[in-house]
Amino acid sequence: MEKKNIDPRKPHCLVLSYPAQGHINPMIQFSKLLVHEGVKVTLATTCFYSKSLQKVPPYISLESISDGFDNGGFVEAGNFKAYLGRFWEVGPQSLSELIEKLAKLGNPIDCIIYNSFLPWALDIAKKFGIVGAVYLTQNLGVNSIYYHVQLGKIKVPLIEDEISLPSMPKLQLEDLPSFFQKCDDDEDQVLLDLLVGQFSNIDKADWILCNAIYELDKEVADWTTKIWPKFRTIGPNIPSVFLDKRIKDDEDYGAAAFKSEEECMEWLHNKPNGSVVYASFGSLVPLDEEQMREIAYGLRNSNHYFLWVVRTSEEIKLPKDFAKKSEKGLVVTWCSQLKVLAHQSVACFVTHCGWNSTLETLSLGVPTIVVPQWSDQITNAKYMVDVWKVGIRVPIDEKKIVKSEALRDCIKEMMECEKGKEMKNNAMQWKSLVLRAVSDGGGGSSHRNIIEFVNSFFPSEVTCPKLEITS
Repeated sequence: MEKKNIDPRKPHCLVLSYPAQGHINPMIQFSKLLVHEGVKVTLATTCFYSKSLQKVPPYISLESISDGFDNGGFVEAGNFKAYLGRFWEVGPQSLSELIEKLAKLGNPIDCIIYNSFLPWALDIAKKFGIVGAVYLTQNLGVNSIYYHVQLGKIKVPLIEDEISLPSMPKLQLEDLPSFFQKCDDDEDQVLLDLLVGQFSNIDKADWILCNAIYELDKEVADWTTKIWPKFRTIGPNIPSVFLDKRIKDDEDYGAAAFKSEEECMEWLHNKPNGSVVYASFGSLVPLDEEQMREIAYGLRNSNHYFLWVVRTSEEIKLPKDFAKKSEKGLVVTWCSQLKVLAHQSVACFVTHCGWNSTLETLSLGVPTIVVPQWSDQITNAKYMVDVWKVGIRVPIDEKKIVKSEALRDCIKEMMECEKGKEMKNNAMQWKSLVLRAVSDGGGGSSHRNIIEFVNSFFPSEVTCPKLEITS
C-alpha cells in the first residue's frame, strides 16, 4: 500500500461482521472503500470464522470476538437456537474487551460499523461513546418487510394473501421471504426473530448504511430516509475492478473461505460470445437429491453450453449418468462468480437470487433465470422478474420442485427468443445505472453517500486524506 498525506487525525472504524461469507464479503469491500478515503479500518468477526479467511488485505487489520464456540462455530453449536443464544450472551462482553484492548494499544475506535444481525453491538458503541453505524445486508424492500413486522404492522403467520407497504409493489404470500410461508419449527422461528431483531434498536443508530443502490428502488429509499434521516445507500459493495476500478487490482472480495479453480475460466475462454448458461445456487442452502437431478437434466437437455457450480458436499447428489465434464457442460466446485459473470461467453445466470448474487448480476448486466430457495431470495426474485425485468422465473410443481422440462424451456426462452434479448437490454441499462451510482465524476449516489459518511469524522476545515491502495 502506497501512503499519501496521512493525517494523524484519521478516524478508526471497527467493522464487525456476522460470520458468514455472504455477510463478510460486502463488508470487507466497504472497508476497502473506507481505507481508500483515508479511514483506518479494523475488521472483526468470530474467532472460529476468522481462521478460515484466506487473505484479508494487508491494509485492513483483522481481530476477532468470541461467539462462545471458538473451536467450531456454528457446527459446534449444532443449531441456530443454541448458536445465537450463546453468541448473544458472550458477544457483547467480548466486543467490549476488544475495544478496550485496541484503546490500550493506542488504536481507539471512533466508530463501530456493525452487521445488522448483531444489534447488540450498538449498545456497546453507546456504552463507550462511539459512533454506531448499522450495515444492512439485504434488499431495501426486504428490510421494509421485516421492519413492519418489528412494528407489529405485519403479523406472522400471515393471515392475508396480499400485503401493501409504503412505496412498494403489492406482494402476494408467495413473494414474501420463506419464513412467512413456513415458520412451523424452532429453527425457522429463531431465524425470523433474528431478521426482525435487526430493527429492534435501529432508530438509535447514528448512521444506517445499506448495501443497495438508490436508483434501483428510489421510492422505498426515499420513504426509508423519511423514517431514518441518517439512512444512506452505499452499494453495491463488490470488488472495484468490476465497477469503477478505483482500487487497483481489486478483483476479489479478499476474504473468501474457498479456493479458486481456474479450470472454469479456461473452459469459458474457448466458448463463443453469449453462448454459456452459468448456474449457481449459493454457498448456504443445500438442494435435495430430486431437485439436483431435475436441474442437472434441465441444463443438459437445453442443448446449450452450461457451467454449473456444485459445492463439494453436494456432488454426491448428482445423477449417476450425469457427466461433470462433457461436450456441452462443466461442473466445478467453486469459481470466481464475478469473473464468470463478466466473461463475454456468459449469456445468462441461473441463480438462487441471494442478495449478493443479485447485486453482482445487476452490476455486470447479465439477465437471469431465477430459482429462489429460501429466506429473502423469494422477494429478490420478485424484484428481478417484475420490477427490474431482468429475469424469467422457473415455475415449480406441487412439491415446490423445479422440473427439468421447466428449466430447459426457460433456458431456451432466454437464449433463443425475443424475450431473452429484452431481458439483456434491461440488464445492460441497470449496469449503466449502477456504474453511475458508484462514480465520483458524476456525483454518483453511493459514492456521494460514502464521502458524506467519511467526512462526518473530520472537522469541516480538514480535507479527507485519501490513500492509494491496491487489493
